[in-house]
Amino acid sequence: MAPTAVSELGSGKSIVWAILLIVFGFLAIALPFATSWGVVVVIAWLVVLSGGFLFIHAFHSKGIGSVVWKLLVAILYLIVGIYFLLNPLIGVEAFTLTLAIFFVAEGIFDLVAYFQNRNAGGAGWILINGIITLILGLMVWRQWPSSSLWLIGTLVGISMIMTGTTRLMLSLAARRLAHSAA
Repeated sequence: MAPTAVSELGSGKSIVWAILLIVFGFLAIALPFATSWGVVVVIAWLVVLSGGFLFIHAFHSKGIGSVVWKLLVAILYLIVGIYFLLNPLIGVEAFTLTLAIFFVAEGIFDLVAYFQNRNAGGAGWILINGIITLILGLMVWRQWPSSSLWLIGTLVGISMIMTGTTRLMLSLAARRLAHSAA
């Protein structure tokens, strides 16, 4: 790592950002429904903006079939995005169900990967990850739609805490490295 990268990572700003991520992560866990609602609203706006750009892009396509297809996709994006903006609770429920399906599928794929590679070093970790992910997906699915009220916000909060903690530890290590090199 270059000396400037180490000093930037160990800077006070980096440490402050890490601490803010941790604090906001705990806030997200404390207010999981508000966080889930916020995530859906942000994603809905991104879908609406994507639909707008797809709509504009459709007119730059060649051939009527391509233009019509891209217009239909753009309209679908716009409708879904606006629908989630107008009905964020349904968006939270839809995202939670999608997450449950994703976890179940990932768990199944990991189990298949384990049986295909069970003789490889570390394959046991694939098995453990597959089992835990599958159980998590089934738990979310079984509790759906009531799990929608807390799941996305809680997962976002956990992610923020883990990212903030990782960044903080890297920043402190970079700071120690920079001081020992000086």
